Amino acid sequence: MRIDIKAYLDANHLTIYQVAKRSGYGYTTLHKSFNKQQSMATSLNLRDLDALSQARHEAMWEVLRELEENYLRDDDE
Repeated sequence: MRIDIKAYLDANHLTIYQVAKRSGYGYTTLHKSFNKQQSMATSLNLRDLDALSQARHEAMWEVLRELEENYLRDDDE
């Protein structure tokens, strides 16, 4: 299983640049993280979740719930 961050960004009309600017995290850091190959151990880290929540002005748990309900994909997809 993996979280489709790119689909989440598209659906919420966000770019990595916008997330970086709104959250205060570095663009390069987020770009590397959002584009990395996910494994069972590193599907999403707290920094990424925090950045997304700040960009959306939502609580981290709300973003996580949306990701789990709508953007969790099988590795085969």
